[in-house]
Formats: sequence, structure tokens, C-alpha cells
Amino acid sequence: MRKLIYSINLTMDGCCDHTKFSGDDEMLSLFSRHLRNAGLLVYGRVTYELMVPFWPDMARTHSGHTAAANEFARVFDSMDKVVFSRTLERVEDHKSRLVRTSPADEIRKLKRVEGKSILLGGVSLPTELMETGLIDEYFFVIHPVIAGEGRRLFADAKLKEKLQLKLVGSDTLPSGCVTLRYAAGGHQV
Repeated sequence: MRKLIYSINLTMDGCCDHTKFSGDDEMLSLFSRHLRNAGLLVYGRVTYELMVPFWPDMARTHSGHTAAANEFARVFDSMDKVVFSRTLERVEDHKSRLVRTSPADEIRKLKRVEGKSILLGGVSLPTELMETGLIDEYFFVIHPVIAGEGRRLFADAKLKEKLQLKLVGSDTLPSGCVTLRYAAGGHQV
């Protein structure tokens, strides 16, 4: 069974607004490596629209300001993607598939398919999937920034019981960012 890995950047005070921290070459290289270890990307509409067409366009034109940006664009563009939305009419990316059914039901099906892990991004969709116990691993990149404002991760979560996580890896990057990898502990899938 494939793992569902939730991956996100955060500030020290839990802000997950992508405009509050750097998307520098270090982050682009880190997430390029992270994507290469996965077989599928899963997003909701908001995150999908932040990523597409921006990264696929860059992959096609090689218009990134750095080699790391162009490499991330290439890797992102090569990945199969599932987008959950009830409002999108269609998806623009040639490697994307629009799903309108229950995210939990679809994720259960996707996890049973052989292959590399599934990477999950965004905020609302991961909160919903966390509530159902479907996330196997959490990959947080904590930036050395206190935003003091902005959307907070899991602010709208409605858990029946606390979710105990187990630290399975960490690293400190040259920029001062810290990566934290946790396995979900007590939930049944």
C-alpha cells in the first residue's frame, strides 16, 4: 500500500501562507528531491491554481531565474496529479486529472495502487484527510520567520482525538530552515 505524505512549508508561528517565506533555490532543490521520490501529487483547487500553469509554463520555456527553479518546474511538470474540486470546470495541465468525488474514498483507492508514495499539498484538503486518518506521514519545512499573521495550519481541524505523531527524521538546512518528518501514530487507515 502506498503512503500518503503531506508536505508543506510553515513559519515558526504556524503560518502556511506561501507569501510569508522564501521559495529560494534551497527550497526548490529540496522539493525537487522530494517530488522525485513520489509517484503522484494530490491537491485541492486553490493549491492547484497556485501551481498550474505557473510551473508547467516554466518547464516548457525554461524561464526560471535559476537552474533550481527550472529543475523544480521540470520535475513538477513530469508528475501525474489529482485535483479535487467541485468548482473547476477542467484542469489545464496535461498530467492532471480532476476528481469530484469524496477525497477520502478516492485516496483510499489511490493508496491501494502499487507505486511510489502520494504527495499531498495545500491546507484545506490535507485537514480533511487528516481528520479521516488517511495521512501516513507529515513533512514540514519550518522557516526561521515569525509571520505574525496569515492562515494557520490545521486551524479548522476537527479531530475526534489528538493525533500522536512520531518523529522519523529531521535536518537543519544552511538557511536555518528545519525539516521535520513525522509518521502518523494512532490512526487506523
